[in-house]
Amino acid sequence: MGKNQHVVKSKGHWVVKQEGSAQPRSRHRTQASAIKAAIPFAKKQKAEVVIHRADGSIRDKDSYGNESGRKDRKQ
Repeated sequence: MGKNQHVVKSKGHWVVKQEGSAQPRSRHRTQASAIKAAIPFAKKQKAEVVIHRADGSIRDKDSYGNESGRKDRKQ
């Protein structure tokens, strides 16, 4: 499994950050736009999009990997 893509609030923007990386992959005005941008990265990495609330807590996760047993698996 690849590196998860996190959608987080940072300095007034929503950003996509790859797990383990300090720099964001992209910046967005809305959370929805950031989620949409994170999906192709997650598909390429066969990883998850981890969606955070503005306070940093995890709101949701969507898997784009090869995990046949995961309930939230997406294609």
